[in-house]
Amino acid sequence: MKEIVLTVLAGGTGSAKLVRGLARTMSEDITVIVNIGDNIKMHGLYICPDIDTILYTLSDQLNSYQGWGVKNDTYYFLDQISKYGEDDWFKLGDKDLALHIARTNLLRSGRTLSEATSIIADRMNIAQTVFPASDQHIETRIDTPQGEMHLQEFWVMLKGEPDVIGVKYNGPKNSKPAPNVINAILDAEKVIICPANPVTSIGPMTHIAGIKEALTSVRERVVAVSPIVGTYPVIGPAGRFLRSIGIETSSKGVADLYSGFVGEMIIDESDKMMMNNIEKLGVNVSITNIVMRNEADEQRLAQLVTGV
Repeated sequence: MKEIVLTVLAGGTGSAKLVRGLARTMSEDITVIVNIGDNIKMHGLYICPDIDTILYTLSDQLNSYQGWGVKNDTYYFLDQISKYGEDDWFKLGDKDLALHIARTNLLRSGRTLSEATSIIADRMNIAQTVFPASDQHIETRIDTPQGEMHLQEFWVMLKGEPDVIGVKYNGPKNSKPAPNVINAILDAEKVIICPANPVTSIGPMTHIAGIKEALTSVRERVVAVSPIVGTYPVIGPAGRFLRSIGIETSSKGVADLYSGFVGEMIIDESDKMMMNNIEKLGVNVSITNIVMRNEADEQRLAQLVTGV
């Protein structure tokens, strides 16, 4: 394994796949900064879906079939709590529930989200470093004809059915990055933006004061993997969110959004006709098959992204 100091911005299923590929092809000197815009409080517990997915991925506990949660989990808690009239739309497995209880207890004891995440990662024997993008609570909110709602309500409870009018990030006006996040970006030999939803996974992080500026200052070392093939996202509702903020659903559209802080973009071989237009934005382009169908694909893409 090649020694390289690597920082990764991650959120969602596509991110987890690339992070797994990086972990298996690189040294342990990887820092993963994770989206916190989809964090939600349920049943008195603080749940961090994107952080949890990365933790489960790096500890080899992820349910790879569904892309989230714990493999071989059961749902006795969920079945039981629904009998008392409580919400059961957010699918919390029993093993998964244990993590949320542990995190919530750590937060209630006075730990920050960064500290709680580090403690849990250590207990999972994870060699890599995992940070939340911020210790503050920031929510991605979706504006729909039915009203404004949390991202999880839109995507999980309502199965993404409402039309999307707009997206915004609710949180403290002076939201700030978690400790060490900025240094992790500035000190990295390469920064990778995973193939995640640009609006609801990467957007909440670049919205936090200082993160976009840090990326911009090391732009020549920042590489983004497009989450779009043709005019369709590889997974999820990214296209609808991009259109809601006036960005076309294509690798070129993502490049328009990222060009100020990304120096290189990896796009799918089927989108090679977009290469010239993306390069006109001052973004170098590499072309490959970006769809990760198995672990061999994950490691192949990881090697291309890192240049090893």
